[in-house]
Amino acid sequence: MTILVAVTDDPQGAAALEAALAEGERRATGVVALNLRSDPLEVPDGATVVDRLLGVEDGDAVLELLEEDTDVDLLVVGVRRRSPVGKALLGDVTQRLLLEAEVPVLAVKA
Repeated sequence: MTILVAVTDDPQGAAALEAALAEGERRATGVVALNLRSDPLEVPDGATVVDRLLGVEDGDAVLELLEEDTDVDLLVVGVRRRSPVGKALLGDVTQRLLLEAEVPVLAVKA
């Protein structure tokens, strides 16, 4: 069993990583951190980092990794407050993951 966390380059991504590591420790399971940042990601021992492929959208990268790794039993994502107009104009990756992920999703606020 594994926990997958989508780590972005903002406070929400940092909060998601922290929550995933804490949940992994609580469940005594491994954590896979999908690096959606522009910089390298440092994680403590026991966690694995997977870098996003260039040209792949964030939501697609997460869903593809979920399909490839059938051992994932929890997805952790960071969320932020967005207006309905902001969601309509820019889309919402987190909302897409909440709706399309085949595993439970833990949404974490910064």
